[in-house]
Amino acid sequence: MENTYSRRSFLKSSLLSSGGLLLSFSWLSSFRSADKMEELQLSEQWNQLSGYIKITPDNVIKIMCPNPEFGQNVMTSLPMMITEELDADWKNVVVEIAPFDSSLYARQFSGGSQSVRQAWKPLRTVGGAARQMLQQAAAQAWGVPVNEVMTKAGVLSHASGKTATYGEMSSKAAAIPVPKDVKLKEVKSFDIVRKAQKNVEGKKIVTGKPLFGLDYQQEGMLIAMMVHPPAFGMQLKSFDASQALKMPGITAAFTIDVFPDTYAKESFDTCSFNELVVVVGKSTWEVMNARKKVKAEWTLTPEKKETVNSFGRKVEQLVPAGLENTKGHLEKMKEMSAKSAKLLRKDGDPETAFKNAAKVIERTYTAPFLAHNCMEPMNFFAHVTTEKALLAGPLQAPEFAERTLSARLGLPIDKIDIQMTRMGGGFGRRAYDHYLVEAALISQKAKAPVKLIYTREDDMTYGIYRPMYTATYRAALDANKNLIAFHIKGGGIPEHPVHANRFPAGAVDHYMVEGWEIPSNITVGAFRAPGSNFNAAAEQSFLDELAEAMGKDPIEMRLELLKRAKENPVGKNNEYDVDRYAAVLQLLREKSGWGKSENGKYGRGVAAYFCHNSYAAHVVDMVIKNGQPYVEKVTSVVDCGIVVNPDAATNMVQGAVVDGIGNALYGALTHKEGAPEQSNFHNYRIIRNNEAPKKIEVHFIQSEVDPTGLGEPPFPPVFGAVANALYKSIGKRFYNQPFSTEFSNS
Repeated sequence: MENTYSRRSFLKSSLLSSGGLLLSFSWLSSFRSADKMEELQLSEQWNQLSGYIKITPDNVIKIMCPNPEFGQNVMTSLPMMITEELDADWKNVVVEIAPFDSSLYARQFSGGSQSVRQAWKPLRTVGGAARQMLQQAAAQAWGVPVNEVMTKAGVLSHASGKTATYGEMSSKAAAIPVPKDVKLKEVKSFDIVRKAQKNVEGKKIVTGKPLFGLDYQQEGMLIAMMVHPPAFGMQLKSFDASQALKMPGITAAFTIDVFPDTYAKESFDTCSFNELVVVVGKSTWEVMNARKKVKAEWTLTPEKKETVNSFGRKVEQLVPAGLENTKGHLEKMKEMSAKSAKLLRKDGDPETAFKNAAKVIERTYTAPFLAHNCMEPMNFFAHVTTEKALLAGPLQAPEFAERTLSARLGLPIDKIDIQMTRMGGGFGRRAYDHYLVEAALISQKAKAPVKLIYTREDDMTYGIYRPMYTATYRAALDANKNLIAFHIKGGGIPEHPVHANRFPAGAVDHYMVEGWEIPSNITVGAFRAPGSNFNAAAEQSFLDELAEAMGKDPIEMRLELLKRAKENPVGKNNEYDVDRYAAVLQLLREKSGWGKSENGKYGRGVAAYFCHNSYAAHVVDMVIKNGQPYVEKVTSVVDCGIVVNPDAATNMVQGAVVDGIGNALYGALTHKEGAPEQSNFHNYRIIRNNEAPKKIEVHFIQSEVDPTGLGEPPFPPVFGAVANALYKSIGKRFYNQPFSTEFSNS
């Protein structure tokens, strides 16, 4: 994606329409004032276009939002950046979610904590260019130099006393050549960015307005549900739907092949079962009941190899046969941990350092598969005809899905229209497009508009999961308890979690990292801060245990390592910025009252981590309540560069903390003979309302660094902080997630 706009690209996206200035551009997102939206009368001159800023004669500005929204609040934060540089009146801006349109936008994708980071300069440039065009229009109309035309809150003015709203100048501005150079504001002059603004859709959410995919309706729409194999490693042999077809409201029952063997998969074309039995009917209740009447026979799936186009790189993946078990997984991981693995990084001579060490500390950590469990289960609407396809629903990566749909439906891309709804959670789960493809194939076969709905049980037992992980950490100390060597060997099913160039890489003379993987037929995918969510748990737990062995304070020991990495770094590929990393720990020490006697009633655990370009650290204050661990308070410090919307950012960190505590203590999905043993919240444990901390105090490093990631970075260090707090609470260390299971057995 281009980070700046050329004159040609800007001119191509500038249009005059209905007496207003229309600016369409890549990465545009949008804003609507929650308090003022209902007061703004939408002009009949609004055009239904995607990717634009539009200013009507009555000075209302509408901004379309192409970024998928699943709770990260891009529908507020991104438009704040546009409005800041436009110098518009925040109260006069309205917003609408845009349909997917790859001809207007680049990277219409929410994930990787990249939305704000990658949009920072492009969106500000568009806002600034529009402001300069309005100034030029006013200067021409008034016969004054353009540098004498001032802007403030959507009003143009001149020292002579002449004034005009943006709306009054919008038609003239549309004819002004787009400026070659756009001067952006200095951070210190911001009026909107860096000031808290409420979620623009907050009122609609809490009053139950139809925003989500499950809310989507169309006349004549049928409901579809599927029957999938009961276990990974199985496939359909035959089925009998005769009894289901006799049930009230049922219109059809058939099979679909989602991604047959002849189809070349792309990056997000992940699905658990290719051949599925489908039941279609008039209502959800009727289809749910009829689906129970389908009699299906299943058989074992043979081993196969798949070639996936992973972001332009051909990757061959082995999908083994067999019915897998969690007990067997743990045994295999233990075996692999004892073998040599792929070398990912090596500094110095770690083998000799360990051989000559006065003391070696070695610990192994494990974590289970995790289900995403988005609040809104998977669903999508599709109406496919021989000429075109309309789809609507919650999706993180529409641009990837569009290509897949074109290939599977046999329709050109320009005949496919994807409408995006708000998502009831994502966390990476909705980046995988199989459920959208399923809906489209069902509609195509049923020759009718159809909404595919997963039940919670469908969602939890179909995949796609966070991988199962393990890692062994070793540290070598000399006779004076100085750290001389560090070794990490990490693996997983079916992928390893190791990031070889992150802290403490660069801080230890002798350092080695290895990784290994075990193929599996259990489907996995991105889960909030992929890999990092386990790495931080293991690494930060181990560093605390290491600090204790060295006789050092946990925060001070980390800061000493960072000082070493700054003054005399080892290696050249260290990913993290030492100063930013150290700053979050230093502020956390201050804000948490680390070491102060008044906090002695708590078991206090600390952890810090770098991922997705940002730095986060937490102190968890734990007590034992009714015989169970309870996190009463959390102090968090984050450096994500400039914080665009402090209110949304605080909410993001608080959500990550609660999510992290819940997964660390309770989250686990296990398998027996290939079948998930958990199917709903009665046996898949998540954190309850009364188990959430009473207080989560969030602090941000005040920075003028361009914004970096925020959705994922606060999540990983929570796991390690919880583990360390558990140790301080009961004097025993925990190495296997979920910790509550180990706690109960201790």
